[in-house]
Amino acid sequence: MIRVLIADDQELVRLGLRTLLDSEDGLAVVGEAADGLRAVELAGELRPDVVLMDIRMPGVDGIEATRRIAADPRTRDARVVVLTTFELDEYVFDALRHGASGFLTKDTKPAELLRAIRVVAAGEALLSPSVTRRVVGEFAHRTRRPTRPHPRLGSLTDREREIVGLVGEGLSNDEIAGRLVVSPATARTHVSRAMVKLGARDRAQLVVFAYQSGLVEQ
Repeated sequence: MIRVLIADDQELVRLGLRTLLDSEDGLAVVGEAADGLRAVELAGELRPDVVLMDIRMPGVDGIEATRRIAADPRTRDARVVVLTTFELDEYVFDALRHGASGFLTKDTKPAELLRAIRVVAAGEALLSPSVTRRVVGEFAHRTRRPTRPHPRLGSLTDREREIVGLVGEGLSNDEIAGRLVVSPATARTHVSRAMVKLGARDRAQLVVFAYQSGLVEQ
């Protein structure tokens, strides 16, 4: 059973999501929050597998709530999916940077939402590498953010730095293997080691780190 926490300041949105999820086998809504602070509190109490997190909420917003959930040892394994009105929301970059596993627009079709919940619950990043890169690249360019190398960047080997850059370009593990003429298993190993060293929760966050650290040309 996949346990889901819904965080949105609109009661009608919460009701719609609960009705959809509770009607689906294998999914259960364990709680609802109308603001980010309550979402953090409930995440700690209920230990959900997935949190559907609205970005714009009163008080503590969805970005800060995501950061707190990702940083708390009790809820570190919870996967946060950000809900946003617009696909290229200016806050999506920050949500991914702070630990969100992906994002969905609020007009996402029900079947896609259900699939997304199962994908992140299984430990995968919701976004494909190319989509993640497009969103992150758009806002990294639009806001002209300065390069801020990851504090653990020096712990990467030259090959790992190269591979993080390729992940940031939107390449899959198989594509990285082809580019570097190594086996897919070797590529996966390098990606996994880089994620561990940089503390990336998933591939989406690794893309963010690649952009922030200047490993991808913008």
